[in-house]
Amino acid sequence: MATVQPAVLRRITGTLFLSESVYSAAFIATLTLLSVNASLLSGSDALAGLPTTLGLVSRAAFAVPIGWLMDRWGRRLGLMVGYGAGVLGMAAGVFAVQSFSFVLLCTSTAIMGMTQATSQQSRFVAAEIWAPAVRARVIGLVVFAGTAGAVGGPLLVGPTSALALQWGLEATAGPYLFGIGLLAVSLLLTAVLLRPDPLHLGRCYAEQEALRTPVVRSARTILTDPTVALAVGSMVMGQLVMTLIMVITPVHMHHEHHSAGEISVVFMAHTLGMFGFAFLTGWLIGQLGARPMILFGAVVLVISSILAMQAANLLALVVALFLLGLGWSFCFVAGSALLTSALQPHERGRIQGANDMLVALASGTGSLSTGAIFSGGGMVAVGAVGLGLTLAFMVLAASLRSRAVPELAGQK
Repeated sequence: MATVQPAVLRRITGTLFLSESVYSAAFIATLTLLSVNASLLSGSDALAGLPTTLGLVSRAAFAVPIGWLMDRWGRRLGLMVGYGAGVLGMAAGVFAVQSFSFVLLCTSTAIMGMTQATSQQSRFVAAEIWAPAVRARVIGLVVFAGTAGAVGGPLLVGPTSALALQWGLEATAGPYLFGIGLLAVSLLLTAVLLRPDPLHLGRCYAEQEALRTPVVRSARTILTDPTVALAVGSMVMGQLVMTLIMVITPVHMHHEHHSAGEISVVFMAHTLGMFGFAFLTGWLIGQLGARPMILFGAVVLVISSILAMQAANLLALVVALFLLGLGWSFCFVAGSALLTSALQPHERGRIQGANDMLVALASGTGSLSTGAIFSGGGMVAVGAVGLGLTLAFMVLAASLRSRAVPELAGQK
């Protein structure tokens, strides 16, 4: 088979980066006002978090079907379906705000959960077309695309809301309206530029390099493989600990009489840790290997959990939440790279979808449980649980490492 030109690989990777950047900006812009819209449309603050929960449930529910679709019909079609659903979800958001319908708002977030599930696959799609030694850097690059959403999304809220008012619409419909256009751009980029399909490129690469004998394995066999279990465990643990501490921090700061501006500073630091160094994280994984970076990520999460327990001022909280995001990034990017290398091309979509379903469930578990933990023992209890979970994972990782088969290239 002919060797794929590097220019083609760069074009596909660049397309995924741009599509994810545009999508993340649209998603964060609407997420910024989601609880406000929910409270206004439902008439109750108690229901403000319901749409977010429905989005997480939808994301978990669609993760495996989207992965199956990508394995069966190709990565490009799967991504197009996800971004197309996002256009519909954003349109439903506009109608929800204009008609003051809480049910329609919940429908919008449920549809967007499907887009989230699809978006999570982008890092794997980008990685599979590159050599194992490069995959971590590519995954880091695609994760870094989330910075566009973290920074650009909130900045879009003011101008789009003002423009919506000028057009005779409700102000909070603005982000949804522009989200339709942004998701349409992601859909168009994917349809036109994501060629040839990364699924075929990944399979051709595996055949050319003879990375492993093509065998049929059940999902249970794959998920109990020590390398796969370590990769999935690192992402699930990182997401659970990160969500557990992150979600409750604003409540803790409010009780300690911190201002909204100070809360914003802490979360800017957290976001910087999550996304701002993702590309550098990918480079480090390429130099040191995925397994050591998972360990480093766990160590950083341990430090963050301890700091969160004792954080008595703004600077301490900034450092704790920055390290929380950085530890998550180490575990997430390294785990993604390790999982990609441990799977055969025809297994990747469904198993990576199952992984993302577990990560979404970890997010839901963390966000639902942290309030009760905080009520029982404050940030000391929350940090202690995060610490205990991380240490338990480190023990499990040591056990899995002792049972792992000799590593393939890119699985250091």
